[in-house]
Amino acid sequence: MFAQLPERRMHVVRWILTIAWLLIIASLFYDPWTPVLTEPDRSWSPLRLSGSCILVQGKCLVEQPYPLATTLFWGAIVPASIFILLVFGHEAWRRICPLSFLSQIPRALGKQRQFKRENPNTGKVRYELAKVKPDSWLGKNYPYVQFGWLFVGLCGRILFFNADRLVLALWLLFTIAAAIAVGYLYGGKSWCNYFCPMAPVQQIYSEPGGLFNSKAHISDTSITQSMCRVVLPDGKEQSACVACQNPCIDIDSERAYWDGLNKPEVSWLRYGYVGLVIGYFGYYYLYAGSWDYYMSGAWARQTDQLSTLLSPGFYIFGQAINIPKIVAVPLTLGISTAIGDRVGRSIERWAKSYSRKRDLKRSPDIIRHRIFTLSTFFIFNFFFIFGGRPLVQLMPIWGQYIYELALVLLSTLWVYKTWRLSSDLYARENLASRFRKQLEKLKLNLYPYLEGRSLSELNTHEVYILAKVLPGFTREKRHTAYKGVVREALEEGYANYSSSLEVLQQLRQELGITNDEHREVLEELGIEDPELLNPDRQRSLENQIRLTGYRKSLERLMRLQRQPDLTNTDLPLAPNSVEIDALRRQYSINSQDEDWILSGISPESGSLRRAEFLLAQLPDLITCYRGLHQPVLSEHQAVLTLLKSSIHNKKELIVRTILEIIVSIKDDAPSERLSRQAAISVAQQLGDLAPVVLLELLESENWQARLHPDILAKLIPLQAIENTCPIDYSSEQTFSSLTPLLADRNPLIQTACLYIIAQLDLVGEASMKENRTQTIASNYLDLHSSSLLQETTKIILSASKECPPLTKFPLLEKVVYLFNSDFFHQIHSETLIALSERAEFRSFADNEVITEAGDTCRELLLLIEGNAQIIFHLPNKEVRVEQLKLGQTLDELEVLAHSDSQNTIVAQGALTRILAVPVTAFDNLLDRDRDFARRVLELESRQLQRFMRSLQTM
Repeated sequence: MFAQLPERRMHVVRWILTIAWLLIIASLFYDPWTPVLTEPDRSWSPLRLSGSCILVQGKCLVEQPYPLATTLFWGAIVPASIFILLVFGHEAWRRICPLSFLSQIPRALGKQRQFKRENPNTGKVRYELAKVKPDSWLGKNYPYVQFGWLFVGLCGRILFFNADRLVLALWLLFTIAAAIAVGYLYGGKSWCNYFCPMAPVQQIYSEPGGLFNSKAHISDTSITQSMCRVVLPDGKEQSACVACQNPCIDIDSERAYWDGLNKPEVSWLRYGYVGLVIGYFGYYYLYAGSWDYYMSGAWARQTDQLSTLLSPGFYIFGQAINIPKIVAVPLTLGISTAIGDRVGRSIERWAKSYSRKRDLKRSPDIIRHRIFTLSTFFIFNFFFIFGGRPLVQLMPIWGQYIYELALVLLSTLWVYKTWRLSSDLYARENLASRFRKQLEKLKLNLYPYLEGRSLSELNTHEVYILAKVLPGFTREKRHTAYKGVVREALEEGYANYSSSLEVLQQLRQELGITNDEHREVLEELGIEDPELLNPDRQRSLENQIRLTGYRKSLERLMRLQRQPDLTNTDLPLAPNSVEIDALRRQYSINSQDEDWILSGISPESGSLRRAEFLLAQLPDLITCYRGLHQPVLSEHQAVLTLLKSSIHNKKELIVRTILEIIVSIKDDAPSERLSRQAAISVAQQLGDLAPVVLLELLESENWQARLHPDILAKLIPLQAIENTCPIDYSSEQTFSSLTPLLADRNPLIQTACLYIIAQLDLVGEASMKENRTQTIASNYLDLHSSSLLQETTKIILSASKECPPLTKFPLLEKVVYLFNSDFFHQIHSETLIALSERAEFRSFADNEVITEAGDTCRELLLLIEGNAQIIFHLPNKEVRVEQLKLGQTLDELEVLAHSDSQNTIVAQGALTRILAVPVTAFDNLLDRDRDFARRVLELESRQLQRFMRSLQTM
């Protein structure tokens, strides 16, 4: 609700509430008017003193007319904040909180602490906004700091400033001064996130969300919930986030909730808060000996509060216990907090144990979440038994009933809404929202399928069903949409390279995306935007919002200055320097951030940087490719073919991406002349580095229609260059040229490279040195690596003097032969490895029958060594013999049809080796990999065509 209210309106509301709060504080110093309302003879005033005896430790409390500030503050303002948090959520409270508003005074004045940063290479000086570092003491322990301040504040209420107006005024002014000081020392909402004693209360009542809270993770707007924002002169709102905390409750409270669910401080805070609140209200009874003292509100108007600090702190069963009140209060609240924490943890352990014994299939996260939900429901209603009660009792009976009924009803609805939430549901909704945005970008004709609704109105399941039934949602568009989701998830830090497979699993299942297709997408993204997979670049949603806010502010400044390109050094920046420096400080921008931002503002500059990065990768690939063609490795052609194919595919992807960049430069540059010069320069370098791959793409794809003739002129003459490797490497040079392949994320490439360098390590110059391969292999003994890499590593490490031949590597040999066959050549690496694990070798002697006509085909057979012939039994009782070739599959048609073999296959020669793939594994592969199924149909169609032609010629 409140997230979408205009910031200008909320700004006015904040001013009104802040002024009202400051007036209340001023009235604590001087208020000659409101005591009139409390005089006993004012029969028309509901606030008048009744004159009844209020017993405190067995004695009637002496009362006199009093100012109303303390009664209103404790009896109305504080309970109202609790109500707002549960019902309207933090997005309402954080946007109207006067203390949060006052903490932003230094930012509004442009007076915040900054750190001077000097570039050692250029000497350029910039200033960065100070922020709380996540790895600092405060960054790690702020929940305890906030809870500690809350504990001190509640103790202080009972001891010092429940009724003493001067002490309360000084306490509030001290808190305001502290908030302003924190606003100067640290950027963003550091006061709210790291210091405010109200923050734990917000977390308990408004996470994962209030009753009428909006859902940030499925929102179509870029500014969500209570995110920091500013209003531009044109009236539009823009993010002012500086990423002061990650994850941030102001951006997405539910995300912050699930992220911190299992942190130990969270359970301590929630359970301890329950005990703290019970202890706080319970102490009034333990102190006075009855509930009249609290319910009457006498504690908020007691004139001698400070004089009771050393008086007995307990009065139980009519007997005063001589423990000073100043000791009894923190003792009671401390013990109750500890008991609350202990009881909460015990209930949680019992619930988890009960779930396991009854096999309820409830995850520990769900159990903890639901116990948190019940504890919040309990403490909310418990709080309002006492909170505001002195003022509520002044209402007529029917008003009190409506008040209490409304509280129970609203909190029950909150439980109903919160109970069904889970981290899995959050993830599904998040991914569905991202996927919905990608569908919108594809501009498909969705109107006939939505029945008058918009795409944004579909729920999670409806979005996925729509994607499955859309006739225009082809494999290519599915790939594009999924790729967009992965890109967005990586950019926002929602997933990284390692976690993306698991994080996006549910979306892959809905779209039919295999694990190998996912890795293919990652490889494409790594080529197109290498920074996405850079492990040194820390990404988060908060940081993405911060950079986006700076970029939009910079773009607006450039528009006002009418400067088309900030990276153009020919244009003077002096008029803008002050404003730009102010923006850098406001958004805490460092040099790395600015480079990334400028590449986005100037598309040509960013495209050129990407092209240069990609061009820089080609020499290393060329060196690897030449290393694989060295004569010293010629006897390992089967494994080399695998590596050559991988390098060729990577070069092809890079070249295709660079060609796309050349086309985009033509469209994005502010000057046609500049764009053509840049494109020609890139094309010239590309033609020099990868002429062969370039020739293949220009011939197979329609680039001529997309590229300018001047650019084509630079590319076409290079097509005559042959694919040769004129440079001969020494064994040492070959070894060095191949080791970069070990860093590839594909386990198939890693393993094949490890095998090749192990063979090379004992050849020529390398043989005179220590066996470096075993040292390298020891780095890959990781339980998280693939089974193929683990097996190969163990065999290499167990070798005593020389590396065993390929036949001693069972799994690698299977993978290599499957890869080199026409049937399995383009299959994804993970699927290939899984298939190899289920395949097995068979050996046959001369004239031994491999399969006989009439046998049931339970395996797909691949000839890998020796010779074999197929004896065809024709209908006219004639026999035709056909010789099999290495790498050729046997009985594939019968395997596909699950039928009996119609021909006899006989081994020839001293030794014939066959690789047998079980039909069940083959069927699973067909079901799982659509590309493979399509390729099988193509291969078998061509084979049938050849067979029919051979029959026609007979």
